[in-house]
Formats: sequence, structure tokens, C-alpha cells
Amino acid sequence: MNSQFDLVKEMYRLIEAAGAKKILLRAIGGLAVETHNKKKHLLFAREFADLDFCIPLKQRREFEAFMPEMDYSPHRQFNILNGDQRQIYYHNPTEMKVDIFVGHFEMCHRIPLEERLNADPLTIPLAELFLSKAQIIELNRKDAFDLTSVLLNNATGDGDNETINLKVLAQLCSADWGLYKTTSINLDKVEQMLVKNEIPLKDEEKALVVQRINDIRRAFTEMPKPIAWQLRDRVGTRVKWYIEVEEVQR
Repeated sequence: MNSQFDLVKEMYRLIEAAGAKKILLRAIGGLAVETHNKKKHLLFAREFADLDFCIPLKQRREFEAFMPEMDYSPHRQFNILNGDQRQIYYHNPTEMKVDIFVGHFEMCHRIPLEERLNADPLTIPLAELFLSKAQIIELNRKDAFDLTSVLLNNATGDGDNETINLKVLAQLCSADWGLYKTTSINLDKVEQMLVKNEIPLKDEEKALVVQRINDIRRAFTEMPKPIAWQLRDRVGTRVKWYIEVEEVQR
């Protein structure tokens, strides 16, 4: 339906047009990960089927007026029922789907974004972009490659500029044991895939990814663990710790 080139152009077109109206529209999902694939590593090259964005809840009404101007039609029933958390639009010429998360990203876990959308000019901040992939309960090969791409292409540290902000990861995972647990499980999975060469990087690239995985683990070890977090940790995975994700029907 759409070539990757078309989708990239459309992502920039929407972000720039929204910016002209002072709307903070930021990419999330696979194309956002590819935006930060600075070395254009061929291992991570793939086609993209649709676009995903996040907007602040406080700009919901302006955004709902903006999308028809950009030649998009709303999924009316879905948006009426869920519009303060998530919205869906379809590009009129191509029927390409655009998924909009409002104020936060929520799939298997909830990641707040309302006050963080200024951190990067195109995508949600790298810490939250990392978590948006790390929060997936049934991590598939594509998602594991996305996680690896984020870790290979971006340093770990204390800021947001081309950096996976360890303070933000610690803050969010300290507040949500479930998010911490799923992220930790998926870091282990990615490391195992690297060891087994299921993610075929060069040795020095693998070492860099593992170093950054260990940076995140260290941040988790050192982060504050409130009483509620400690109590939930004792219960562990005997009780479900994630949200069941439902597919959206057209």
C-alpha cells in the first residue's frame, strides 16, 4: 500500500504541520525507532505499514480539528469511546491507519508522556521509546530487533538528547513493578538472542548493546523501591502483572 519512503515523508509532514499549529505531535512505534537508527544499520531495515504518534491530552481538541485538514478521517466509534486515551484515523487517499496515543502510551503497561513530549523534536523521548518496546509481554523478533536498534544507536546516560535517560527509566520502573518486571524479562531475552547470534551483530556491536543492557540493570538495582513495589515483588509473577491488549477492529 505504502512504500517506506512515503511513510517517512508523511511522518515529517504531519509533525511539521502540527508544529506550525503549536501541537506537540511525536512519533512512536517502529518508524520512531528507525528515526534514531543513526547509522542506518541494514540489519534493522524493514517496511512499515502505518504510523503511530502521541499527543498531549490538553491538545486533544486542536488535534481532532487538525487531522481532517490533513486529509484523515476518524474511526468515529473508537474515538468516541476512547478519544481521551487513544484515537485512530485513516488517510483518505490510501486508507493507511494512524494510531494516536493521548497523554500516555498504554498497551501491556502504561507509560506517561504528557509532560515529556518536548524532549525530542520528532519522536517521544528515547527512554520512553525504549520502554514502549520493552513493555511488550509477547516480544516477537521484530520487537526484539527494535529494542536492539535503540540500544545500539543511542547512549545510556542522564539526559534526553540522543540518550536513553536512565533516571527516567528508574523513575518509571520504581513506580510500576509490572513495567520493571516485563522490561527486565525482555532485556534478558535480547541478551540471549545476541548470545545465540539470533540478532547477528558484529562482536563489538553486541558488546556495546550488552553494556547498555547492564547500565539499565544497574539503574534498576540502585533505584528506590517503595513499600508497595517491594510487596508486589514478593508476589512476583504468580499474579498477572500486565494489561491484556485487545486488537482494534475497523
